[in-house]
Amino acid sequence: MYGLRRFGIKLGLSTIKNILNGLGNPQDNFQCIHVAGTNGKGSVASALASILNVAGYHVGLYTSPHLIRFNERIRINEQQITNDDVVAAYQAVRRAHYGQREPTFFEFATAMALYEFGRQNVDWAVIETGMGGRLDATNMIKPALSVITNVSLEHRDYLGNTLSQIAREKAGIIKKQTPVITGVKQKSAISVVKEATQKKAAPLYRYRKEFTVKRYKSGGFSYYGIAHNWHNLQTRLVGDHQIDNSALVLAAIELLNQKKAGISMQNIKKGLTDMHWPGRLEIVSTDPFIMLDGAHNLIAARYLARYLSQNLADRRITLVIGILNDKPYASILKSLLPLCRRVILTRARIDRALDPQKLYTVAKETIADITIIPDVTQAVAHAVEEYRPKEAICIAGSLYVVGEAMEAFEKGLIPSIKKIRN
Repeated sequence: MYGLRRFGIKLGLSTIKNILNGLGNPQDNFQCIHVAGTNGKGSVASALASILNVAGYHVGLYTSPHLIRFNERIRINEQQITNDDVVAAYQAVRRAHYGQREPTFFEFATAMALYEFGRQNVDWAVIETGMGGRLDATNMIKPALSVITNVSLEHRDYLGNTLSQIAREKAGIIKKQTPVITGVKQKSAISVVKEATQKKAAPLYRYRKEFTVKRYKSGGFSYYGIAHNWHNLQTRLVGDHQIDNSALVLAAIELLNQKKAGISMQNIKKGLTDMHWPGRLEIVSTDPFIMLDGAHNLIAARYLARYLSQNLADRRITLVIGILNDKPYASILKSLLPLCRRVILTRARIDRALDPQKLYTVAKETIADITIIPDVTQAVAHAVEEYRPKEAICIAGSLYVVGEAMEAFEKGLIPSIKKIRN
């Protein structure tokens, strides 16, 4: 599968349609929630799946990318599918007729997920788009509701050069008379979303318009919703932006309950605190203190910078960072480096990873203590070796870098650390 074309968004939906027809259209046999957006879509999808699972439903969750192993992309009731299930799904898709061209990696993986959800008779599947929405392989589903988290400039070669163009691609997941929940706020972007919902006669619910939240210094929050107000809420995920994401989740739950989903307040609270979304502001060790955060685009980097300034201002931070070549690396570095004592520049194994020397030309303008270690495992090991009390290690810049670090921890390739992750 890794030999397949990576991108194919401009190639249309005919290939994925042919594959799913060959599989008997498994996506028509369960209810779906479709989640698109620039940032936060994985967190929102994971929280929705967790709450539905706690409420007693048999739930599939499809996300991307994976951090360590492919199985992470396809989960049922919070558990990754087995290796045997991966192989069986692969073989089923391989037997299907593709049509005029070979599927991309993402099309193949999406078909595998939908096949497996159908085979295991899930009640609900929460499906995260890969890129965009309109021509994304996941757009073959018929969701009960759609969520568009937010919009910022990304994947310009495929989605467009303006917010309105990118919003138009995201809004492509909107279906006729199907409710839409969104956190999109920019005038040019939300106008596109509103136009799409009007054309499809789809009800639109906007964050800070039809529903909102109130934060508390304790870290908890209250939700003031479409028809309900819910108090004393907590989310397991850290960072102020995760409360914004939780607002979208709770609005979705309200709409599901309007359709008699029967999700209780207890289900909601437990689902929010039980969920696990690794590699996003995740503290994996306290001695030494190690935090992982993909921070894979500028908005995510700014979220991370805000967290570091608010919560780790008393620690001397070592940043281990590698960035992909389609990201605004200079802006990402300028957001994070002023908060750090030193930086270790590295690169993930993926062919799109930037040469650390290119990162160095920007980093040296902001910080003096710079080390270049191209191998991620060696870079993290060096950071751990140099660690001193009251310091912190932050590994960021790409989910691929985070994934390689997690794999190194899992295999015991980094000196022994006190893990607190489940």
